[in-house]
Amino acid sequence: MSETPGPDQPFGDVVEGLRREGLLEPPAALVPDTGEEEHEGVGRVTLSFSPADRVVRVPPGVSVFDAASWNGIAVDSTCGGHGTCRKCRVRLTSGTAQVTRHDARTFTTEQLEDGWRLACLVRATYDLGVEVPPLVTRPKASTVGVGRQVILRPAVQKRYVELDEPTLADQRTDLARLRDAVDDLTLEPDLHALRRLPTVLRQSDFKVTAVVVDEALVDVEPGDTTGRRHAIAYDLGTTTVVATLLDLDTGTPVAVSSVLNRQQPFGGDVITRISATMMDPEALPRLTALARETLVELAAEVCAEGGVDPLEVYEVALAGNATMTALLLGVDPEPLGVAPFVQASATWSGLRASDLGLDLHPGARAVVFPALGAYVGGDIVAGMLASGLDRDKRVRLFVDVGTNCEIALSDGERIVTTAAPAGPAFEGGAIRCGMRAADGAVEVVRLDPSADDPAAAVALGVIGDVEPRGLCGSGLVDAVSELVRVGLLDASGRFVTAEVAAATAPALADRLTTVGEGERVFVLHRPVPAATAEESVYLSQRDVRELQFAKAAISTGWTLLVEELGLDPTEIQQVLLAGSFGSYLSPASAVRIGLVPTLPVLRIVSAGNVAGEGAKMVLLSARERAGADALLEEVRYVELSDRPDFNHRFVDQLAFPG
Repeated sequence: MSETPGPDQPFGDVVEGLRREGLLEPPAALVPDTGEEEHEGVGRVTLSFSPADRVVRVPPGVSVFDAASWNGIAVDSTCGGHGTCRKCRVRLTSGTAQVTRHDARTFTTEQLEDGWRLACLVRATYDLGVEVPPLVTRPKASTVGVGRQVILRPAVQKRYVELDEPTLADQRTDLARLRDAVDDLTLEPDLHALRRLPTVLRQSDFKVTAVVVDEALVDVEPGDTTGRRHAIAYDLGTTTVVATLLDLDTGTPVAVSSVLNRQQPFGGDVITRISATMMDPEALPRLTALARETLVELAAEVCAEGGVDPLEVYEVALAGNATMTALLLGVDPEPLGVAPFVQASATWSGLRASDLGLDLHPGARAVVFPALGAYVGGDIVAGMLASGLDRDKRVRLFVDVGTNCEIALSDGERIVTTAAPAGPAFEGGAIRCGMRAADGAVEVVRLDPSADDPAAAVALGVIGDVEPRGLCGSGLVDAVSELVRVGLLDASGRFVTAEVAAATAPALADRLTTVGEGERVFVLHRPVPAATAEESVYLSQRDVRELQFAKAAISTGWTLLVEELGLDPTEIQQVLLAGSFGSYLSPASAVRIGLVPTLPVLRIVSAGNVAGEGAKMVLLSARERAGADALLEEVRYVELSDRPDFNHRFVDQLAFPG
């Protein structure tokens, strides 16, 4: 690995040298301090990180720092991704990025020519190879979420002490002796810790480490183990569950892993799983067991990958929607699925990791995010925390896109939130050629109606770079967006006639055909030139309608929230697309179909797995944990199903923007 650049160089000399070498554009074209580069908001960008040997794909515009952080690759930073601490130094081994003023202040001309940049200011608009230097210091702060800086103050604390041995003149109890030595913490011992205390003290010559979670003494360990304390952050999704193992000493991720939720056989959405518990009394305990098996599997994977003993994991945090949380805890979810949609509890306190079925440290605690409502759960509270929605004075719209779409809007003073029933279209459900985002799924679609060669008129991005097998959610949105753009779908969502298609897009017209009993379709990929439409990957008229229903529900939701705060959509300064699907949605396509407000694509940001980021934050900082609880009082929930004008507004949003 190349040597990490050292002290800063004189700014003026570097800038002049860069201009002579043609690396820095003239002042009028200089990249602003934010590091933003113009991009079209379409497609995918591949980032190859070394020496981690990890390849990730992200939407255009995501910073290299965020892409690394979301995928468990530790990059130094203390400023929250604003380019001011100048610690997130990486080297581009392939591809290029413009030089910002902060880069010029940080590196020499030779270093810039060698590819050194500040990771938070490099926007991934092209494929890049990125070399990440190892961390050289233990930071006192960690950057997680969407540019959120978190001061490291975890609830898990360790104190190494060397105690005086008892004598006839000093017959203090073992606990009193330890409490006197650790006078900056209040020690309320667990029974597990008390059982170990006498033996561990005497076997280690009274040189021990006290392990404290909040105010609970959970263990006494022989010798100095202060450098080893870990926690696991879980994003418990309906479809996918993600676990991140954290080093609480440095605030950095040690390992990340994800698996499909083992509850999948009971249905792909929360309603079908709730229905299962209503029809079969044995379903709830089975669903609970499956959720716990999923968490156990992930804990074993991240601990093995990170080389961490599970007994060194002292806390877990979990962000999930209200139904997933109830099923995990074995709470009857039926009231969540029928009006008036009532939770058993908004908060879950006093839990241990063992209550979630996890076999970690016997005293490990569990933090489960509070929920705002039956359909705005702990995962959204975690997302709002990670995005700093309550701490930013800008007008910001947060959209977690999925089967149940959660939406939050802040005007800098007030926050309102709601849930919109988008349906399964974004997960590939109810789509003729739909599939989940796996190898073979078309995720990017580009149409060129003027191409000389009809075969070149359709360009597809396929996960895994293999033969297309189906269409995932982002590919569905791209396909519809492109068909609207080239004029093959009208504003109502109907395919145009063959005559109009031949005149408007001659290179694409022959792809408009029919299947079955005459349903019109657009063929995206034929496995062989002579393949019929039924043998191909196609988009049907019904698929377009499914997407229209989904996007209409979402756009109705944010439109009503905008009105609740007395705003105009053009006043929104940033749109955060979150969730496993939303993070990979093309901003340009989202705007074109009306899924989000009509805004410049640079205002639309991929937020990544913010639920998982929020879970990490509450493990790294007790202050952030209090912030999550405070959101219950600060955020107002708006129930859409109770509004008499919802259906009318929904119908108005079905059409695609003109």
